[in-house]
Amino acid sequence: MTEYFKQLTSEEYERLKDAIPLITILVAGADGKFEKEELNWAEKIASIRSYKMSDDLVGFYKDVGINFHEKLEDYVDAFPKNVDDRNDIISDRLEDLNDILPKLDPRVGAHLYDSYLSFAKHVASASGGFWGFFSIGPKEERMMKLPMINPIFFEED
Repeated sequence: MTEYFKQLTSEEYERLKDAIPLITILVAGADGKFEKEELNWAEKIASIRSYKMSDDLVGFYKDVGINFHEKLEDYVDAFPKNVDDRNDIISDRLEDLNDILPKLDPRVGAHLYDSYLSFAKHVASASGGFWGFFSIGPKEERMMKLPMINPIFFEED
């Protein structure tokens, strides 16, 4: 756990890290099927973020990357195949982050929230469409906004 997350319990930190594979499944499976491109792209994005991110989140994404692939596979196997049932479970788990994110420094919390949103958008746009246009379907669009997580804002100086 990096210094920016020291005020959290190890369980809370794990839940923040688990949000990344959960967001992947939520968005990639929103249309009822998992496309290999979306899952592979999510793994690449998580890896890239482990060295190309704001200082407060680089260590977080390094920790995410340690077992991202395994967590993703475990969740895909464990969750119901029915999209609505799966999305309900994932949404409930992501909603639990609303109790954890405010414990972080406001800047770190806002950066993490924004990173979740941008991660979801990357997953949603990873496949389909014509030369990348129209690749985000309406179900993915709705899920990628992560409506179950309360927005966190921080005004940079």
